[in-house]
Amino acid sequence: MMYEEFFSERLVKLRMQKGVSARDMSLSLGQSENYINMIENKKNLPSMAMFFNICEYLNISPSDFFEYNLNNPVKSNQIMDGLSKLDDTVLEYLYGIVKELAKIKK
Repeated sequence: MMYEEFFSERLVKLRMQKGVSARDMSLSLGQSENYINMIENKKNLPSMAMFFNICEYLNISPSDFFEYNLNNPVKSNQIMDGLSKLDDTVLEYLYGIVKELAKIKK
């Protein structure tokens, strides 16, 4: 479940940075008008081929899509290295904390 949430939130952020509506992006990708909306609402995930098309449309690489902090790749790499050493239980716990902190920030 956390992958779908990350994916949808990241897609919304990148799409908004590009300044395009979900409908226009969907149609530009040759999909139905609600395709991107379904992904952003966590009701669908794209195929691998469509993921590459989305990245191309957004002018980013697939690795950039999953990069947590594009402004500071060194810090992001350090965080990812540390996270890779944790077990699934601890990762789920940390994810819950991050979700709660994100609510406070809003």
